Amino acid sequence: MTTWVETPGEGRERGPVGIGRAWVDVLVRPRGFFRNGVVPGDQAPGLVFAVVVAFAFVATRFLLVPGSVPAIQGGPVLSATLALLAVCLLIAPATLHLTAAIQTLLLMALVTDRAGVSETVQTVAYATAPCALAGIPVPELRALCAAYGAFLLAVGLSEVHDTSLVRAAVAAAVPGALVFGYAFGGFGAVVSVARAWALI
Repeated sequence: MTTWVETPGEGRERGPVGIGRAWVDVLVRPRGFFRNGVVPGDQAPGLVFAVVVAFAFVATRFLLVPGSVPAIQGGPVLSATLALLAVCLLIAPATLHLTAAIQTLLLMALVTDRAGVSETVQTVAYATAPCALAGIPVPELRALCAAYGAFLLAVGLSEVHDTSLVRAAVAAAVPGALVFGYAFGGFGAVVSVARAWALI
């Protein structure tokens, strides 16, 4: 589950250009992306992609949301640097693989003939694409990013594991809630939007 496949396979292109292309492709052409860009035993591009998305999310919050930098030590710059390192090196990879493990167990219960664990890791990773923008302090945007990420997860599971969209959505409900509802703040954003609308 935690294996990083170093040898490039037939999945996504490596490097900054590959990450950028993957980000655009998964947002604009998700079915084709998950059908062609997710391959067995090629987790490294997906893991790097998820780390970059997490970095963008946290770094944007640190820059645009006053008081969001945790007080660790040595002032705000050092605190932000240490927090970003923790996110990129520990929190994002661990969260990705934990979520993929939960997702795999749910798929085992719901889908008989399914793809492997590596493909599930990649699917969860690439589904986070919209959340690169979720750090911008606009509740409506964050709610939209989280909702689209959850949709991408269901679409990706449907394509990668060759199952119906309804069954994939059921399997993705809990992992989607954990990643997009809690980790990327989707639930809080929806509550903020609902309260704002109630005041109008």
